[in-house]
Amino acid sequence: MPSPSDGFVDLPGRHPGGGGLRFHYRDWGGEGRPLLLLHGLASNARIWDLTAPYLASRFRIIALDQRGHGLSDKPEGGYTFAEVAGDLEELLEALGLERPVIVGHSWGGNVALQFAAGRPHQTSGIVLVDGGFLEIAAFPGMTWERVQQVMAPPPLDGMKLDAFLQAARSWPELAPMWSDRVREIVMANFEVKDDGSIRPHLSRDNHMRILRSMWEQRPSELWEKLRCPALLVPAARESPDPRNAMWMEGKRRAIDIALQKSPSVRVLWMQDTIHDVPLQRPLELAAAIAEFAGGLP
Repeated sequence: MPSPSDGFVDLPGRHPGGGGLRFHYRDWGGEGRPLLLLHGLASNARIWDLTAPYLASRFRIIALDQRGHGLSDKPEGGYTFAEVAGDLEELLEALGLERPVIVGHSWGGNVALQFAAGRPHQTSGIVLVDGGFLEIAAFPGMTWERVQQVMAPPPLDGMKLDAFLQAARSWPELAPMWSDRVREIVMANFEVKDDGSIRPHLSRDNHMRILRSMWEQRPSELWEKLRCPALLVPAARESPDPRNAMWMEGKRRAIDIALQKSPSVRVLWMQDTIHDVPLQRPLELAAAIAEFAGGLP
């Protein structure tokens, strides 16, 4: 399996909200069509550590820490979709990545869709991994006030590292797959301070700025602008939690809209799978991405 190198690139910030930022990325090398991998909200580029090695034999693989996340710069603003899509445009130019397939997990899927819809000649295809197609404001009663109540980040800043790791190992979704590599991926979301406590790389204020952008985004209005093929990879699993049924119904409704509005959309459900598909199903996800990207003109 290939090992990645870590790189940094300074982008000039020519787009709205710019001003020049330094971005971190993971580079698996590889030949062939470029694939740009985007993480979700409050995540980081290392979410792809288990999936990317399976792709590097056929494609050129880059995973980005988006602004506010991981080791990239963290401005107190610039988190609209116009601005984060502008980051991608400058990154592609700086790294010489021509018409990549953009693979986005969760919020990263929303970024990928926004980029592809607004820049139809700069993307050869998009893969949306359990994200990008959901329209938060379409859920009944999901006002911005409600979003702030149910989707705000947990108060982890200042929590002791040992206590956090003990809790993380017990999370129902992560416990079955916990390993040293998963621990490294999770910890890449945090700074460990001198007193042994943790601080999320993504501040609460920036987290809420991104949530606001997600609530305001209308994916249902972007499908008709899409000119490249798209593969949607939603996760499905049974859960007694009534919120799971609500989200699953929202996924199905949003995917139906995508299929109705864009003839270029394909769907591959990942059954019995948690939201963090790149952690639980890295081989299956890589196979789906490779089949899709390898079949593009």
